[in-house]
Amino acid sequence: MSANQQQIDYWNGQAGATWVAAQARLDAMLEPLSVIALQRAAVQAGERVIDVGCGCGATSLAMAQQGAEVWGLDISAPMLDHARARADGLSGVTFSVGDAASVPLTPDHDLIFSRFGVMFFADPVAAFRHLRSGLRDDGRLVFLCWQAPRENPWVSVGGAAIQPFLPTPAAPPDPRAPGPFAFGDLDYLHGVLAAAGYANIVIDSVREKLTLGADLDEAMAFQGQVGPAARALAELQGDQREAALAAAREALVPYLSSTGVVLEGATWLVSATQGAD
Repeated sequence: MSANQQQIDYWNGQAGATWVAAQARLDAMLEPLSVIALQRAAVQAGERVIDVGCGCGATSLAMAQQGAEVWGLDISAPMLDHARARADGLSGVTFSVGDAASVPLTPDHDLIFSRFGVMFFADPVAAFRHLRSGLRDDGRLVFLCWQAPRENPWVSVGGAAIQPFLPTPAAPPDPRAPGPFAFGDLDYLHGVLAAAGYANIVIDSVREKLTLGADLDEAMAFQGQVGPAARALAELQGDQREAALAAAREALVPYLSSTGVVLEGATWLVSATQGAD
């Protein structure tokens, strides 16, 4: 059994289908961040790229359109089926179901890239060390990951409103457990990459305005589909759920403008190079 089996089960269940259904909205919301990450990656025609946690394929397709040879890798079969459909007729991109922490790699890739796909490893040091084995001697790593939830109003505002309606957990969750915000701590993130053997590690803070929806109805539909708020709401039923939804909706009202419901997202933009063993 894979060390990441819990994540594999999760992303091949309802979560994978939900993210496929929300693909267009998610890509639109994340577009400002995707552009920045792809600019940092600076893919050149003919380069060989592994897109880790590629999901429904947005960044894989973008890099293939720039002339790279892209291998999109993810543990979610439903999301990769959707990615393949989107890639129909486009050369230079293939998609495989596989755990990036253990899938066999060859050391002939110029770039390992990820947009929010590397925060779910059970053993991140071992996983990043394994990924490094797929790089050429002059290869590079570029990825985006989320900062801590408190730095991300796009999830924390609705989440804080829902929190009073949830059962009190027996113990606070481990902030470094596999999940969207596992690398929220800058020092921890740097330490993981250093321990995995990367060199020239650069971590920049990138903050962008993210549009959750054109109006409150769209924003609430989005929050009820994907992300931490959706997981929290799944724990509630009946009147409790309705009250939590009403509270979350009210919390988003101040962020509604003529351009939609817009809140800030905070990420770490990470780059590094292949290190010497």
